[in-house]
Order: sequence, then C-alpha cells, then structure tokens
Amino acid sequence: MIITKTKEEIKLMHESAQIVSKTLGMLAKEVKPGVTTLHLDKLAEEFIRDHGAIPGFLGMYDFPNTLCMSPNAQVVHGIPNTKPLIEGDIISIDCGALKNEYYGDHAYTFEVGNVSEDIRRLIRVTKESLYKGIEQFVSGNRVGDVGYAIQKHTEKNGYGVVRELVGHGLGKTMHEDPQMPNYGKRGRGKKFLEGMTVAIEPMINMGTKSIKQLPDGWTILTADGLPSIHFEHDVALVDGIPRLLSTFDYVHEALGIKTNEEDAFRLDLAKL
Repeated sequence: MIITKTKEEIKLMHESAQIVSKTLGMLAKEVKPGVTTLHLDKLAEEFIRDHGAIPGFLGMYDFPNTLCMSPNAQVVHGIPNTKPLIEGDIISIDCGALKNEYYGDHAYTFEVGNVSEDIRRLIRVTKESLYKGIEQFVSGNRVGDVGYAIQKHTEKNGYGVVRELVGHGLGKTMHEDPQMPNYGKRGRGKKFLEGMTVAIEPMINMGTKSIKQLPDGWTILTADGLPSIHFEHDVALVDGIPRLLSTFDYVHEALGIKTNEEDAFRLDLAKL
C-alpha cells in the first residue's frame, strides 16, 4: 500500500533527508587514500547524533553499522572495516537517518584520489540517469516510466542495470511501497500519487548486470568484478512534480563541484 504524505509530513522528511545530505557533505572532506571505512562510519554516527537524529541503518535487519560502504566492485550493503582506501578506489556511501519519526536515505559515490577515465564516465552516466529518472516522477506517470528512463540512458552507454536491488517508497519506515526498479517499461506499474515520497537509486555496473553476495550475508558485488556506481535521492511528489528532499549541495561544496543539476527539482519550503 502506498502511503502518501501531507505537506507537513514532507517538511519533516525534508529535515531528515537534509541531515543525511549534510552527513555526506562532511564525509566528502574525509574520503581520501589511507582512511578506513570504519573510521568514516564512526564520524557519521557521531555527526548524525549531534544533529538530533538516530542512524537509520544501525541495527536495521541486524545491520552492524551506520553506513553501507561499498568500494569498487561492491554494489551496495558493504560493511565498514579497517582496510584503508587506496588511490584510484571508488566508494559508494549510503546513509540513513531517523528524526521526528521519518527517515532520510541518501547515497553518493566518491572518487578516492585520481580514478580512471572509464570510471569517471561510469560515474557521470549513472548520476545523469538518476536525474533522468527523477524527471519522470510526475503526476500521471507510473513506476515503469522512471525505471525505463534510467535503463535507457545507462544501457545505451553499454552498462549493466542491477535487477535484484531497487529503490523504494520512504517514510516512517525505511522501505515502503512502491518498489522503484531501475529498469522497466513506460506506462507500467503503480501510478504516482500526490504526496508520494520515494528513494530513487540507480545501481549501475560497468559490465554485467549480474551480481553475487558475500558470505557475510550483506555485501553485494558485481559478478564479473568490474566497478559499480550508486547514487540516491529522496523525492516527494508536490503539486504534481518532483521535489528533492535530499541534496548533493553539501558534497559538491566540499569537493568544489559546480553544477545546476538539482535546480529544476528544488523544494521551496515556504510554498508548502
């Protein structure tokens, strides 16, 4: 069942999502060769609690940490550890926070030092696909329209779209209806409703779309060992159009990235 949100609830969700966004912005300055993912995890937990929220992933389904940290060929759900990051790595950082009974859930893939041009292209195309998916989250469209847009953009560039893992509705629970696959057919699936809140999160592989799982029961990897990229935004359907609850602004500021990619989707709280 799809749970739509009032505008007051959307404001609360925006607050939770922004805490996650700020956490990622803080971490952006810390991601560098020699740093361990466990160190980044501890920084994130402290930051989230200092901002009056609770780490959203810690203990959920018995997950042991605050962040899902997935380097290189890991797609998602990597467990933080004491292995240092090295020059040329990439690292997907997926973070959740719970405040005022609502979740924020947000992810960014970071470069560790200098990465290859092939990886930069994969990062760029995956991020582009995120916004192409968000563009389709409008009144009158359906789940398949978002998935189709992401799939079309990434597959035409030669990449694999993970099938087994999907985006999702978001609210008082981390995973609500509907599921939001990153593939699909236009006009298929559940219809978008005013007040819907979803997490759209393309998981795109450089090679095969196939994946496998480590014995730890969490970590998902590409089946061919090639890199995977993951980006995620929280989005609300407000007055028939998509409005971002999360933002990459804090990450971009920390990394010196200038872009207008979010301008079409910004939420004006004063107008809610």
